[in-house]
Amino acid sequence: MSKKILLIDGMALLFRHFFATSLHKQFMRNSSGTPTNGVQGFIRHVFTAINEIQPSHVAVCWDMGKSTFRNDMFDGYKQNRPAPPDELIPQFDYVKEVSNQFGFVNIGVQNYEADDVIGTLAQSYSEQNQVYVVTGDKDILQCINANVEIWLTKKGFNIYNRYTLDRFQSEYGLNPLQLIDVKAFMGDTADGYPGVKGIGEKTAIKLIQTHGSVESVLESLDQLTVGQRSKIETNIDNLKLSKTLAEIHTEVPLNTTELLDKMRYGTELTHILNICNEHELYVSGKYLSTHFS
Repeated sequence: MSKKILLIDGMALLFRHFFATSLHKQFMRNSSGTPTNGVQGFIRHVFTAINEIQPSHVAVCWDMGKSTFRNDMFDGYKQNRPAPPDELIPQFDYVKEVSNQFGFVNIGVQNYEADDVIGTLAQSYSEQNQVYVVTGDKDILQCINANVEIWLTKKGFNIYNRYTLDRFQSEYGLNPLQLIDVKAFMGDTADGYPGVKGIGEKTAIKLIQTHGSVESVLESLDQLTVGQRSKIETNIDNLKLSKTLAEIHTEVPLNTTELLDKMRYGTELTHILNICNEHELYVSGKYLSTHFS
C-alpha cells in the first residue's frame, strides 16, 4: 500500500507567522523572555495539515544558513534580504527542537536550500507514494507530478491554495518543469536574480507556451516582436543564469530509504499537548485541543 508523505517547508511557516504577528509586536514571549510567536504559528499550520492529510510519514525541511551552491554561481543571490529581526533569531533552533519532540524528522543539508531537499524527497518518494508539500513558496510548483500535491499557505491556518498536476496544467497551460523557464524570463526580486528586464509573468508564460523553453525562444528570436527580441538580446547572459538559479536541485545527497523509515509518524495528540505546555506554547496548545481533540 502506498504511503502518504507530508513534506513541510519549516522556515516558510516559521517566517510567515513571525511577521504576521510581529507587525503588532505580538512576540508571545515565554517566562524566560524568549519570543515564541513564529514557533506557535508553525505548530498550528503543521497540525492543521496533518489533521486534513492524515500522513503516515512526516519530515520538516530547513534551510541551513544563507549561503548555498547558488551563491557560488551568482554573488547577488538572496543578498538583498535584510538580516532577521532579533526576536526571530532564537526561534530558529527552538522550532527545530520542538519539531523533533513532536516526532518529526528535521532535514537540512549544507549548501542546499530547503526547496532542494523537498524537491529531492518529493521526486524520490512519489514514484510509489502520494506526496504532499506544505510551503509558502510558489517555486516548488515545478516539483508537481501525478503523485505530488502542493499546498501553498493562503489565509489563517486552515486554508491552503492546493495545486494538483491537473490544476497546474489547466491554470498555466504548461508542464510544471516549464515553470523554471518562466522564472528565467521573469527573474525573482526576492531571490535577487535578474531575468530579462521588462518581461513579466504574463509575457514569460506566453513565450514558454508558444516555444516550450528558453532555448527554443533563443532559437526563434526572429519570430518575436522587436521589443521582445531587443530585451532578450540585451539580457541573454542574465536569462541563462536565471534559468540555472530558478531550477530546484533534485539530487541532494540524501539516503531517502533510510530517511523514510525514520519519518514514520504517529504521535498522539495528548503527547503533543504536553510538549506545548512544557514549552509554554499555550496559544498553540489551546488551538490544537479546541480543533483536534
